[in-house]
Amino acid sequence: MTVFKDFQSAKTQQIETALARYLPASHIEPKRLHEAMRYSTLNGGKRIRAMLVYATGDLLEIQQPILDSIASSIELIHAYSLIHDDLPSMDDDDLRRGKPSCHKAFDEATAILTGDALLTLAFNVLAKADCSNEQKITCIQLLSQAAGSRGMVGGQAIDLTNEGKSISIAEIENMHLHKTGALICSCITLVASLKFQTTDSQYRHLKHYAECIGLAFQVQDDILDETSSTSTLGKTQGKDRQAEKSTYPSILGLKASKHLTKDLHDEAIQSLSNFDHRANYLRDIAQFTISRIS
Repeated sequence: MTVFKDFQSAKTQQIETALARYLPASHIEPKRLHEAMRYSTLNGGKRIRAMLVYATGDLLEIQQPILDSIASSIELIHAYSLIHDDLPSMDDDDLRRGKPSCHKAFDEATAILTGDALLTLAFNVLAKADCSNEQKITCIQLLSQAAGSRGMVGGQAIDLTNEGKSISIAEIENMHLHKTGALICSCITLVASLKFQTTDSQYRHLKHYAECIGLAFQVQDDILDETSSTSTLGKTQGKDRQAEKSTYPSILGLKASKHLTKDLHDEAIQSLSNFDHRANYLRDIAQFTISRIS
């Protein structure tokens, strides 16, 4: 995993540099809004979504400037979603990545506007990507679907509706395939769409890998919410239990949930069986997803 750690370190620096370049400078008016945008986006994080973009780009030999645009657009949307998730009317969390959430560091109105601004900036970045217009349109279509009511936002709506209710494993899986999985899946499909048609077997294998990783990521999140600490997570531990949300551990138990992450990991790896050593970073990310502690 040493080679992957080097890749992870290099690509974390690459995405941070790209995001800093795309975000408006904090001294430009409206200063408070732009400061909040930079505060909420350039505040660390695992950058696993960016890692997936760069790893898929490495496999398919995509030019780095295009990958910077795709990775940045997805990270911007992820940052906006975290800001809105933390609001009192949503998950009501005062801590994000070990720092005060945007609405605590600034105020609720600024947090809402910051999320709005990051979402729109994401598509501006993607529209200016260094690829053909046809490729940009496809990427915008894929990302807008992943982030909208048939993807991430829809999953959050289902989550809020089901608070305090007992739901089945199938319902939890459907919720998380949308809420978490859709945006993670887009990290792979946007890059894959530059090389393949959606009907191509290579595209379908990569998409299935992404679906498995997206779900494994959420199951591991549920496990860590039960077993980790606030200081390690960088967010409030035990929030799901407090909100009476149905999670994988609450229904399956911790042991079965851990078995599920292993099964999803193995299925993801199997999806890459037709790809050579250039897919090794994707294989490493699959292992990182289920072994991470925060």
